Amino acid sequence: MYYTKDTILYLDGKFQPADDAHTNLYAQTLHYGYGAFEGIRSYETAGGVAIFKAREHFERLVNSCSLIGIPFDQSAEELTELSYEVLKRNGLTNAYLRPLVFCGPNMSLSRPKTVHLLICAWDWGAYLGEQMLRLTISPFCRPHPRSLHVTAKACGHYVNSILATIDAKDKGFDEGLLLDHEGFLAEGPGANLFFGSGNKLYTPSTGNILPGITRATVIELCASLGLQVEEGKYTPADLMKAEFAFYCGTAAELVGIESVDGKKFSGHWPSSAGKRLQEAYGQKVRELKTEKAKLSA
Repeated sequence: MYYTKDTILYLDGKFQPADDAHTNLYAQTLHYGYGAFEGIRSYETAGGVAIFKAREHFERLVNSCSLIGIPFDQSAEELTELSYEVLKRNGLTNAYLRPLVFCGPNMSLSRPKTVHLLICAWDWGAYLGEQMLRLTISPFCRPHPRSLHVTAKACGHYVNSILATIDAKDKGFDEGLLLDHEGFLAEGPGANLFFGSGNKLYTPSTGNILPGITRATVIELCASLGLQVEEGKYTPADLMKAEFAFYCGTAAELVGIESVDGKKFSGHWPSSAGKRLQEAYGQKVRELKTEKAKLSA
C-alpha cells in the first residue's frame, strides 16, 4: 500500500488527502499513456532531509514534457519546493517521490487541452531488493529510437518495461535485460546496466536507452574512484566475459547482478569495483548538502 488515509499529496495547486484526490476518467493519460513522470529519492542527512539531485530530475521532467508535446511550464525550483512540502506534511525522510504530469479529458490523439500536476511520496525500499539479481535476456527489445523520444521519461514507454518484467518473473528470474533493436545490450526495465572487470567498466551508450540520472552519478563516482568507464555498443557475449555487473537507477539504487540466464559472473562481488561503487553511491546520496536539506531531520 503506497498510501493511507493520512497521506497528503499535491494535486493542481492544493495539498490534500490522497483519498480525496480524483481525476477525470476520460483523461488522455489514462487512456493512452500520454504523460511524463519522474522517480526521485530523498534521504536523511546530518543536515536534514535532502532530495537527491532534485534539479536534475525536475529539469528532465520539464524536458520530457517538451519532447512529447505536453505544455508544462513550472520551474525545477518550484517543483522542488512543492516536493519538500509533500515530504514535510507526510513526515517522510528516506522516501520515494513520484511527480506526474498528466493530461485531462481528451479522447483524440491530439495535443492535450488541459494538463495536471501530481506529486506524491511514500516509504519504499530498494525497488529490486538487496540481494544479487538473477536476470534473463528479454524477448522484448527496447523501442526503436525513431519510434519515440527515448530520452523522455514518458508514461507509455513503460508498457515495454512491464512486459519485460512480467516475462522474467514468470520464468522464475528476478528481472529482465533488454536488448536494442540491433541486438546490442540496452538496459533493464527500470535501470541502467554497467559491467566490468578489474577497474574498467562498460555501459551501453545513449541513443537507445534512457540516460539515467543515477547512471550519470555512477560515471561521476568512477572518476572520483579512479575507475575507467567506456560507453559503447556491446553484445550479451561481451557482458558474460565480465567479472561483475550491476543495475542502477533511482528506485533500484545500485544492485549487483549474480547471473544472466543461469550463467554466473566470474568475479567476487564483495571485492569488485561494482561493490565499491555501491558503497560510494550509498554515501553520496546521504552527504550533507546544506542548500538542499530544507527539513530538519
